[in-house]
Amino acid sequence: MFRFCPSCASRAIRFERNKVFHCPECGFEYYHNVASATGCVIDTGTSIVFAVRAKEPARGKLTLPGGFVNPDEGAFEGLRRECLEELAWDPGADLRLYASFPNVYLYKGFEYNTCDLYFSVFAPSVSVADFRLDPDEVAEVRFLLYDGINFGELAFDSTRRAVRAFLDQKAGGGR
Repeated sequence: MFRFCPSCASRAIRFERNKVFHCPECGFEYYHNVASATGCVIDTGTSIVFAVRAKEPARGKLTLPGGFVNPDEGAFEGLRRECLEELAWDPGADLRLYASFPNVYLYKGFEYNTCDLYFSVFAPSVSVADFRLDPDEVAEVRFLLYDGINFGELAFDSTRRAVRAFLDQKAGGGR
């Protein structure tokens, strides 16, 4: 990320312990903390709604609606905003946090370490007609039956883990 120290312009700056940029010449430190991101399983009772990514990274792959949380938001607000931006659909207040996983999000050659928080919402009557897609974000939505999900088509490792965790909870009797 830094080739030169932002404080003294030294080339001696180093990235240490996978979290801090440190300049031994002037003492500058910058902690590169993880970013928060969210995803939402929209559960119809028989299927999950997936978004087809319209942009890189992983253009054309399936993901769950969601995205990065802004600095002035909590996870719930960030997820609701992302659903409104991507789908013009509000999941409402009945969101249930059910899993969290670390992830690495590669964007324009730079790796962002994220903490991905996954929520679910039960929406048995939702249909394609309920969504107005932002074409810059979502190419289409797909309703995939629980047993019809090809995990190789999912965009991110944390999404695969989150969908598996959701299906495992469903199989165990959770809503």
